[in-house]
Amino acid sequence: MSEPEILFDRIGHAGVVTLNRPKALNALTHDMVLRMAEALAAWESDASVRLVLVRAAGEKAFCAGGDIRRVYDMGKAGDPAQRAFFADEYRLNVRIKRYSKPYVALVDGIVMGGGVGVSVHGSHRVGTERTTFAMPETGIGFFPDVGGSYFLPRMPDQTGMMAALSAGRLKQADALWTGILTHAVASADLDALTQALGEEVDVDAVLARFAARHDAGTPSLAARAPRIAELFGKPSVAEILSALDAVAGKASDADADAEWAGGLAAAIRSKSPTSVLLSFAQLRRGGEADFEACMRLEYRIVSHILQGHDFYEGVRALIVDKDNAPHWSPATLADVSEDAVLAHFAPPEGGDLDV
Repeated sequence: MSEPEILFDRIGHAGVVTLNRPKALNALTHDMVLRMAEALAAWESDASVRLVLVRAAGEKAFCAGGDIRRVYDMGKAGDPAQRAFFADEYRLNVRIKRYSKPYVALVDGIVMGGGVGVSVHGSHRVGTERTTFAMPETGIGFFPDVGGSYFLPRMPDQTGMMAALSAGRLKQADALWTGILTHAVASADLDALTQALGEEVDVDAVLARFAARHDAGTPSLAARAPRIAELFGKPSVAEILSALDAVAGKASDADADAEWAGGLAAAIRSKSPTSVLLSFAQLRRGGEADFEACMRLEYRIVSHILQGHDFYEGVRALIVDKDNAPHWSPATLADVSEDAVLAHFAPPEGGDLDV
């Protein structure tokens, strides 16, 4: 008999969720989403539960995203449940964002995509030295969803825009500095921290005590923050790339940013052109919207993107055939029309997401 994909338990006065697909990097399935939403609803009205803890089995990943291969297969088969998965996942994100009790995510290992959705919106996000955050969606012809519209543009100095367009990764110190994490602790302390949170009343005091025992190091992004803000605050992707190319073109030993800028420009150009332009427009809109509006926006986008080409091509290249040679359509940023981008923001067939 196979192990359950998600486990629910009590440790003292804490309701504990354990993502339990370590061999699949704890990727979220539709059933996991539905069961987690049900548990959160029950615990929110249970006076004996003072907080919720979310953790994951295994040491490699907290959650590497949604089960994209399953979504791909459903799309290829024309399964209408494909879009229902995203609707329920986005509703779960809203529940977490608005949860009335402390919601503590213990992020140990890789956290990407859907894993970010069940952690970053919680009141407390605790990461270890093994934490690696990323929103890699532009590399598979998708977009930074699960609330990316909301939290990415609110990261400091346009670091969220940089991460979204380039699919860049942040380690513990940078995730803490940008606000992805609220606390940094040592992975060796997680068991003791979990027990303390279940036994003690003051969540903030417990987390502060464990965080004081761990040095996350110096965030690498902090020193480059003014330049990141300047480069990624440009009014278009074309102008961002032009500015990055200008920095990269200096290519002198005196300018340590030259190689860094060149790497970012190359990374952005390797992603789906449609996804890059769509993500840029998405984040600009999301920066001015409340959370529920962002989730409705993302549901519109996903409803359209699942009917397109690049998502299926990106998943084929990265996960199915693993040739890492996607053939994007359109193939270049210049070939993507403004109308094609704007079409993703139109209400989908069947109406907007009810959140």
